[in-house]
Amino acid sequence: MMYWSKRLAFLLLILPMAMCQAQTERYEAGVHYEVLPQAVRTADPTKIEVNGVFSYHCNHCYDFEALLHPWSQQLAADVDFQQTPVVWQPALEPYARAYYSAVLLKVLDKVHMPIFEAIHVKRQAVRTEQDIAAIFVAQGVDEERFTKVYNSFGMNSMVNQAKARTAGYRVQGTPEVIVNGKYRVSSRNAGSMDGMLKVADFLIEKERSAKL
Repeated sequence: MMYWSKRLAFLLLILPMAMCQAQTERYEAGVHYEVLPQAVRTADPTKIEVNGVFSYHCNHCYDFEALLHPWSQQLAADVDFQQTPVVWQPALEPYARAYYSAVLLKVLDKVHMPIFEAIHVKRQAVRTEQDIAAIFVAQGVDEERFTKVYNSFGMNSMVNQAKARTAGYRVQGTPEVIVNGKYRVSSRNAGSMDGMLKVADFLIEKERSAKL
């Protein structure tokens, strides 16, 4: 009886180690994710940041939202979920302004998917401030408030920060997920969009363990 008790205790001790080792073998740096050469500062250093890099103009980003949103809602309290709209060229700046306008006006839950759907489902031309304003107004946002925020000095700063983060993350395409400013995950490395989230889960746990 004592033998089996000791045996059980031993198995319970090594099981977490074996599971951790299996995970480590499953997701490898340079294979399933990239380690950034220089870490990018996160918004809240007390938490593990997950930053989804996207563009409203990207059809893959639209598809990814169906997985990303429910996943982000289930993240633990020690994880800070953020999103960054890429601005590789001037034509993408209106989309970044649209996203940050929604954040500042606290209507992201109302307009985020309608912007995607206007472009990828309704096939509408969404390129200018006026095009974007129409979507906000249709969701009950006062047009004057939208215009003021969209063209504010604070907006210019947020867009410039998005440009800097995009460069710091060394983004190669969208969507991509950045974990704690250190790791870049793409579907090319992870194998699929669902795989991206599994690798992100692994990296979150990796960062969590490092803080212990």
